[in-house]
Amino acid sequence: MAPRDRPEATTVAARDGFVRVRGAREHNLKDVDVDIPRDALVVFTGVSGSGKSSLAFGTIYAEAQRRYFESVAPYARRLIDQVGVPDVDEITGLPPAVALQQARGTPGARSSVGSVSQLSSLVRMLYSRAGTYPAKQPMLYAEDFSPNTAQGACPNCHGLGRVFEVTEQTMVPDPSLSIRERAIASWPPAWHGQNLRDILVTLGVDVDRPWRDLPKKDRDWILFTEEQPTVPVYAGFTPAETKAALKSKMEPSYQGTFMGARKYVLHTFATTQSALMKKRVSRYMIGGLCPMCDGKRLKREALSVTFAGVDIGTLGQMSLDRVAALLAPAAAGRFGGVARDAPAPTRAEARADTARRIAAGGSSHAGAPDVRRTPNLSEEKRIAAQRIAQDLCARIATLQDLGLGYLAMERSTPTLSPGELQRLRLATQIRSNLFGVVYVLDEPTAGLHPADGEALLDALAQLKAQGNSLFIVEHDLEVMRRADWLVDVGPDAGEKGGEVLYSGPPEGLRDVQASRTAQYLFAEPAPRARPPREPSRWLELRGLTRNNLHDLDARFPLGLFTAVTGVSGSGKSSLVSQALVELVCAHLGHEPDHPEDDADETAPEVVLPTRGRLHAGAEAIRRLVRVDQKPIGRTPRSNLATYTGLFDAVRKLYAATPAARKRRYDAGRFSFNVAKGRCETCEGEGFVSVELLFMPSVYAPCPTCHGARYNEDTLKIAWHGRHIADVLAMTVDDAWAFFADEPAVRKPLGILRDIGLGYLRLGQPATELSGGEAQRIKLATELQRPQRGDTLYVLDEPSTGLHPSDVDRLMAQLQGLVDAGNTVVVVEHEMRLVAASDWVIDMGPGAGEEGGRIVACGTPEQVARDRTSRTAGYLRATLGRGT
Repeated sequence: MAPRDRPEATTVAARDGFVRVRGAREHNLKDVDVDIPRDALVVFTGVSGSGKSSLAFGTIYAEAQRRYFESVAPYARRLIDQVGVPDVDEITGLPPAVALQQARGTPGARSSVGSVSQLSSLVRMLYSRAGTYPAKQPMLYAEDFSPNTAQGACPNCHGLGRVFEVTEQTMVPDPSLSIRERAIASWPPAWHGQNLRDILVTLGVDVDRPWRDLPKKDRDWILFTEEQPTVPVYAGFTPAETKAALKSKMEPSYQGTFMGARKYVLHTFATTQSALMKKRVSRYMIGGLCPMCDGKRLKREALSVTFAGVDIGTLGQMSLDRVAALLAPAAAGRFGGVARDAPAPTRAEARADTARRIAAGGSSHAGAPDVRRTPNLSEEKRIAAQRIAQDLCARIATLQDLGLGYLAMERSTPTLSPGELQRLRLATQIRSNLFGVVYVLDEPTAGLHPADGEALLDALAQLKAQGNSLFIVEHDLEVMRRADWLVDVGPDAGEKGGEVLYSGPPEGLRDVQASRTAQYLFAEPAPRARPPREPSRWLELRGLTRNNLHDLDARFPLGLFTAVTGVSGSGKSSLVSQALVELVCAHLGHEPDHPEDDADETAPEVVLPTRGRLHAGAEAIRRLVRVDQKPIGRTPRSNLATYTGLFDAVRKLYAATPAARKRRYDAGRFSFNVAKGRCETCEGEGFVSVELLFMPSVYAPCPTCHGARYNEDTLKIAWHGRHIADVLAMTVDDAWAFFADEPAVRKPLGILRDIGLGYLRLGQPATELSGGEAQRIKLATELQRPQRGDTLYVLDEPSTGLHPSDVDRLMAQLQGLVDAGNTVVVVEHEMRLVAASDWVIDMGPGAGEEGGRIVACGTPEQVARDRTSRTAGYLRATLGRGT
């Protein structure tokens, strides 16, 4: 029997209340032994890349998952070796584990807050069983209220809530051009587009006449016809030569089939397997709300049923706070002012009363529903309505406690931040009432204002009180202070980490000299490193209306470092990532200048532009760079080396070696995206997909190249004793030393090190990168460019996933951008970074409809003194401790 499975050891560990890990070597862990208490809040700390996630997720959770696989079915046991077994000698005392990791929502318009939180199914039941139906309309089943079923979906938009148009304006942006000059921009490039133009020559269309001068009948047929005539094509012939060839019945070059421009766009979008092609044609499609269901996604019969005076589509678009207010009377048994016997749960009532006050006081939506309108309910319907409403209020109360009351049930999960999505899943676990489980969480405070962080810690305490263990990978100092136990991993990242420096109660870490965490957790007050810069020029925005911003005026100091703060949902991203970015883009006349190609996000958007204007100061901005947390790719094929461009220089070095030149290998030979050099089994990915049937597919190392990505002939070429796959396996720190005499490679590696990413492997797949790591890779890519000044940099929570020591390195880079004459605006919750800024704009005071206003602005010291700001107290404490 393997050591990890010895029952006598497990029994002893179970008795003394510890999970005991022996000989953990996953990733950079150096044969780690550690004892971790159960039934406790345990925080794993350390710099980014130190090995804390390798211990918590890669070892402890992975071993719990392995044991689960072994318990379910022989088929699953056969796959364990393929999906990987953690490299550890023994783990004893390990209960079942549930992982709540940082991950973005699965792309798709149909996954929503309501579906993840399981609220939607209850709401459908409420409308089915207790809704008010029009006269003579038969009762509908719950499935009839789902946009994801054939019987419930709007027949016009098929349950998406939006429809897409392809118009002449989108397909022909410049009507002064002729067809030969490619006036029809939506047609394919290269040969296929030339083929369609040649077909029009055969059909007698004047392809050299400006588009706007062609007869409307011809324009409409070319763009919108469903016909697909096949005609002879004379490639390279002029119109006159083509006419003569047709008249003499000359043998054509080939027979070509015509396709109208709109049909080509829609057909390509629906059928292509190429993400790039899909993205290209989506540019010519305009999304708009479905006119049949008004964006509510349901058939009209379902929308005709109401509860408390509103239909289910309207309810889904309300914030959860407003839904709780709407359902509170029914949950308490009050229908038309008559109270029933059974009261709603006290906690739900309290939360619902709060939400009701929110809804009653200054709702931005005209014609707010009357919560008392639930007429003509039978006794059976009253009982059903009350019980379902009580359950809904209790579930919503859990989400409100986690600071998510501003979300709407219809909000799609791809639009949520990783932190929001993790808290949604956490709420589901709290409601599950499991006990004896280890919950392994990945930075649950990511994206949270400190005030929301306190609510999260209360929710975690509730899970612990139910008899569970909480193992949390976290950088937030306040979470560390609230922990029962700290496991500090380090001292540094990558090869210089992987050791457990301390395992015990928080106070004991104070005496561990090698700990980077201790330096910040027990820091003495220190003066600010530099005084705030003085604002002299301003970028002024007037009349901003977007989401919960209503006719807002704002101004940002130019040439300074500005932090925008506020509780989750207060309007920070609406102000910065949407309003500011969109208006500056419109002023500059182009899309945001950032180097990402998020090819998977190909669906046309319903365009809801910001209303407002740039009032002054825009002339001082010559360029906009938005650095966000979207992935740099969604498959193992995309990685740090290819994204930053440094791999191009590496491939050229290998192509210049004598051995490569002798074999006539060019730089393309050393690309794992090119057939001649890559492993054919995995096609250069290094991984193959393993189907688990009853679970999501996972990636396993390629059985032919074992993850190297290349074929044997390519791997025979060495540079300084290392082949190309060895380079991809190096960390940034290792590669920086290896390429010491190659400036073209060393410069971008140096920037990556300076920004705290020295621990990442060059070939680390994009699928393994967090949103914060992806953002810092984009920032490093941008920092390689020559600094011209007069650039506006916009970053969304750049400190996400960073240890305080890494935050210091990030701040140094951002301050350097400002010193070079640029403007930096960050949306941020990390108070140390806010305290180091020149200017603070605090949004609020609350979330959703209770936010959208500027509560305070000024230097960090000025905002810290503002008694109306929820941020002020936390900023005051940080300034007091030193930054």
